[in-house]
Amino acid sequence: MKIFIEKKNKKLIKKFNGKARLLLKELKINSEEVLIVKNNILITLEETITDKDNIKILSVISGG
Repeated sequence: MKIFIEKKNKKLIKKFNGKARLLLKELKINSEEVLIVKNNILITLEETITDKDNIKILSVISGG
């Protein structure tokens, strides 16, 4: 799969099949700080991801 990590402005190619939360754990990314977009659709942490997906890991920005 192709992965883009916004915070690090980094692109990866990785073999992975499983839940989105497990991908974040493998990449050592805090799930409370990001949103996951699979094939241009926002997904939950429990959604399954496969090698054929394009993934974007976007930083959550809050302000006041």
